Amino acid sequence: MESLCRDLREEHKSLDQIVVTLTDREWDKATPFGKWSIRDEITHLAYFDATGLLSATGTAGFTQHVEELLKNFDHFENDYLRAGRSLSSSALLSRWRENREALLGALKSLDPKHRLLWYGPPMSARSFVTARIMETWAHGQDIADALGLERDVTDRLRHIAHIGVTTFGWSYANRGMNIPDSPVRVKLTSPGGDNWSWGPEDAANTVRGEALDFCLVVTQRRHVEDTELVTVGNVASEWMRLAQAFAGPPDLGPEPGRFRKRRRIS
Repeated sequence: MESLCRDLREEHKSLDQIVVTLTDREWDKATPFGKWSIRDEITHLAYFDATGLLSATGTAGFTQHVEELLKNFDHFENDYLRAGRSLSSSALLSRWRENREALLGALKSLDPKHRLLWYGPPMSARSFVTARIMETWAHGQDIADALGLERDVTDRLRHIAHIGVTTFGWSYANRGMNIPDSPVRVKLTSPGGDNWSWGPEDAANTVRGEALDFCLVVTQRRHVEDTELVTVGNVASEWMRLAQAFAGPPDLGPEPGRFRKRRRIS
């Protein structure tokens, strides 16, 4: 857990370094994610870091939270986003910092196999931290896109790629589709130049390319046609067009051609 929590903290810091420099006007800049602003993206992260803390510190508080949420399910997202919009940018940033540090403090002492309640099925503490890394990175990508920045890439992408692979079946089931019987071999090049691979070596269906491209596709931040990923086989090709590494209603992400190359931040 210590290593995972360290990677989550580093992902927090990477995004924090971007938003801490923004003006109030930039905090309200639209991102490519739905109709959300940069402020909304950080509000979302802060909110679920707080509810994650409820789960990590016992079942009663989180169970009560879900009961209240279900009473107002159609409006709860708008409610927490509205609360974030009512805060100054500095107050919201402080809240996110407080929530994420409290969550990390609770998580690092847990056994990796400890089961945490969440909005879907319970998950292990290890899986929960990995999911928070993915969420932070993906919403950070929205913010980077809004600002026209290209972020440095790190080997923390391995966590996100792993979720992308393990949600293969979910990406189909979430759409009411039959899960293909044919396995897919995924072979990625890490930011550091290592090879990361999943699936049987003799699989007829394959996905190959840079880890960054794969992570952008499975988190629906890029269309596969706007990456250098190479797919072989109908299943691999189909999967990369409907991959969804996160929970929630089925979505297809951006249309092809939406994004262009951005400058790298130092």
